[in-house]
Amino acid sequence: MTSTEHLSVETAEGVGRIVMDRPERHNAMDEAMAANLATTIDSLSADDDVRCLVLTGTDGVFNTGADLSTFDGDETDADRLDAIATPLHAAVQALVDAPKPVVTGVNGVVAGGGLGLALAGDVVLVADDARFEYAYPTIGLSGDGGATWFLPRLLGLRRAQAFALLEEPIDATAAVEHGLATDAVPADEFDDRLEATASKLASGPTLAYAEIKTLLHESGQNDLETHLDAEKDRITDLADTDDYAAGLHGFLEKESPEFEGE
Repeated sequence: MTSTEHLSVETAEGVGRIVMDRPERHNAMDEAMAANLATTIDSLSADDDVRCLVLTGTDGVFNTGADLSTFDGDETDADRLDAIATPLHAAVQALVDAPKPVVTGVNGVVAGGGLGLALAGDVVLVADDARFEYAYPTIGLSGDGGATWFLPRLLGLRRAQAFALLEEPIDATAAVEHGLATDAVPADEFDDRLEATASKLASGPTLAYAEIKTLLHESGQNDLETHLDAEKDRITDLADTDDYAAGLHGFLEKESPEFEGE
C-alpha cells in the first residue's frame, strides 16, 4: 500500500486499487487530489502488471465533488474551478480509455464532480445505502466531470433532465434499474463483492477486454458498416494472442483457461 495526497493506492494480484481518502472533507476534491487522481490512474493504466482498476472511497463516501470550503463565491473562483476540473476531466478520460476493465465502487454518497468518476467505470457496484446526487444547481453551477455526457446516455434524456434540474437523488435500487449502476450490494458485503469482481476481471483476457471496451464506446459514433469492419479487424487480430490460444484450449478440453493478458 502506498499513499499520495488524499489517495491510498495498492497493487496486488493484478488489481490496482485507488481509494479516495479525504474523510474530513467527505472525499471532496481540492486541486492536489484531482491532480493525483489523474496521475495515478494514468500510471496504473500503463502498468502491464495491473489488469483491472478499482476506484472507491473511504468512510462510507465515494466522492462529493469539488471542495467548496476554500471558494469565495465570486468571479475569482473560475480559476479554482478550472484547476480542479482540468485534472478531473483527465482522470475521467483515463478511466474510460484504460485498456483494462475499470470497476468503480460507489460505497456511499456520490455528488457533483464525483459523478463522472463513478459513471466512468465499466462495472459500477453501489452499496445499497448509497445515493447519487447531481448537486450543481444548488450552488448555481451547471456540471463537469462528464456528468452531462454520461447521464443522457445512461438514463435517457428525460430522466437525466429530472435528475439534474429537479435535483432528485437516485438511490441504489433505482440506480441499477435506470442503468447508472451495474448492481446494488448490501453494505456489509460491499468490500468483499468489490474485491471478488476485480479479481475475476484481473484473471480474464485483458486484451479482449480492451477491444470490447473500445468497440462498445465506438458503437455510438460508427454506422453499422464501419462498425462491422472494426469488429472483424479486432477479432482477427486477437486470434494471434496467447490468451486466445489458452481460451480455445480450455473450451475444447473443458478446462478453466489461465489468461496472462498477452
